[in-house]
Amino acid sequence: MNDKIVGAVYEVTRKYKDPVTNLSLDKNNKNFSIIYNEGRINISINIQPNFKEKYKTLSYNLKENIEKLNEVLSANIILTSEKSQDDNISEKQRFSIDAKNIIAIASGKGGVGKSTFAVNYAVALKTIGLKVGLLDADIYGPSIPRMMGITGRPQANENKKLVPLINYDVKCMSIGFLIDVDTPAIWRGPMVMKALEQMYNGVEWGELDYLIIDLPPGTGDAQLTLAQNSKLTGSLVISTPQDVALIDARKAINMFNKVNIPVLGLIENMSYFICDSCNTRHEIFSSGSLKKEAEKYKTNYLGELPIEKKLRIQSDEGRPSCIDDVNSNVSKIYLSIAKKIDDSLN
Repeated sequence: MNDKIVGAVYEVTRKYKDPVTNLSLDKNNKNFSIIYNEGRINISINIQPNFKEKYKTLSYNLKENIEKLNEVLSANIILTSEKSQDDNISEKQRFSIDAKNIIAIASGKGGVGKSTFAVNYAVALKTIGLKVGLLDADIYGPSIPRMMGITGRPQANENKKLVPLINYDVKCMSIGFLIDVDTPAIWRGPMVMKALEQMYNGVEWGELDYLIIDLPPGTGDAQLTLAQNSKLTGSLVISTPQDVALIDARKAINMFNKVNIPVLGLIENMSYFICDSCNTRHEIFSSGSLKKEAEKYKTNYLGELPIEKKLRIQSDEGRPSCIDDVNSNVSKIYLSIAKKIDDSLN
């Protein structure tokens, strides 16, 4: 009898999705569980505390519909937040800044346009009136200084914190500001971790609506350190549509799932190319693969970006699309993504 009732409850809950992770509330959802005891149903949903308000409507609807089932006397929806071992660490030791939202831009591999996306996304957020910081966490291949058109070295203030360099009203920090452009960062893991902590905690970011973190490619120590310690609101995964890129994009998605960081959406970069001569759309790397991946992982598909010569020139010359040509098709796509994410988080 218990299994039959619990099965009936799952038939109700699987019609709903977690408002943050967009995962169905079914048996495969590791953050969701059902306990039955003498006609009473207790449902537990593990959430991040800062998203509690987003679960009010879901909790009400679940309770109302489950209590309509035969053999169910009452339904109780419990929102929990599991503590990890890191929660016992003093706040002074953790990565901590005054930002309402902290979003990691990830790809799982290099060469798919992750940094280009991070720069243009940050500027798009600023364009819609938000206070934005941009952290270049790619220690071995920093590209934010050039793409943001910034040169110079950050200075320390009276609090012995580095003052971020600013262009287009976006506060920026990168290891590229601290070493010469042609100097390789030949560092082992502990040095990389120290540098990341310094650029995070040791910077006078001020009050931000968004801190955008351009993660290095891969799923190693640097990525895990930032994912677990920087109190991420969520992540965006960028990939080109060919299979060889998707393999690594899946690794990035699974990494975030394992550390309970919501994947806010997937973006297909280099999705197509419009020929100057024939004005025909060419899908050089295939197309539509990221949309299928979003459906598979039950997360948002936020759109596709083309291969565009002008965007390459803008990146090389440090003029983000939303600054150089706010009415272009590419700028409109970035602005649309910025608004979608901001609306979903507020």
